Amino acid sequence: MTIADEPTIADEPILRVDGLTKEFRGPRRRGVRTTVRAVNEVSFEVRAGECLAIVGESGSGKSTLARSVLRLVEPDAGTVSFRGVDLLTLTPAQMRAERRHLQMIFQDPYASLHPRRTVSELIAEPWAVHKDVVARADREGRVKELLRQVGLPESFADDYPSRLSGGQRQRVAIARAIGVNPQLLILDEPVSALDVSIQAQIIKLLMTLREELRLAYLFISHDLALVRLVAEKVLVLYRGDVVEAGDTETIFSHPQHDYTRTLLAASPRLDGTATGEPDRSNPAPAGGVG
Repeated sequence: MTIADEPTIADEPILRVDGLTKEFRGPRRRGVRTTVRAVNEVSFEVRAGECLAIVGESGSGKSTLARSVLRLVEPDAGTVSFRGVDLLTLTPAQMRAERRHLQMIFQDPYASLHPRRTVSELIAEPWAVHKDVVARADREGRVKELLRQVGLPESFADDYPSRLSGGQRQRVAIARAIGVNPQLLILDEPVSALDVSIQAQIIKLLMTLREELRLAYLFISHDLALVRLVAEKVLVLYRGDVVEAGDTETIFSHPQHDYTRTLLAASPRLDGTATGEPDRSNPAPAGGVG
């Protein structure tokens, strides 16, 4: 086999989800228990360095799907294969160890950060579980390095989340996630809770980190203009079902499903006129402390 014939990293999916299903059972009324299938036999793949966006309106199952992949909620059926290992077969201890390689950035950066811990303690928190990532003697220096990497001053290490802005908190959450050297980030509406003026900065940071660290992204969003900017592939969810999937530009230019057309028609930002939207020709700087 020649070098040209050798498979690249991107050829083999790093994450393969097949038939993933999650139901929520409601209270019993008149002897009948209601059941809502939030995720219905969803299948997709993500390759190393690739960004797959999951889109759909509120209640479509996007966040449930993301949490099911990480087993933050337990799926009812299907497989979630990460680097060839079915995560749904792992014990709780094995799954905790595997989460070093799959990290999640949540929508609300304040809710995801313990208010009584300093920034340094928050970033170092995962190292208490994944003890082999950073030696104890090196942790202070690594915290400062991560702060610089996400565009925050080293002096923030001793601050508490309450003293930071929403954008700064999200940068801390990103620093904590990349501090365990993951291969895949699951981004659940990572900028929707932020001011519009800050959203572009955080997105530019995420795009820069993806390139520098060769990260794969599972990007959950309702912002279609943003999805078009950051993702190579799109999966459209409607009431837990995949109604359309494919290359981003193909889906945006030639949507096949009525629901996809409705989402595109309803998006107020597809023309790029809204303030704060990242611009391909002149992206916002990754640095700063917004």
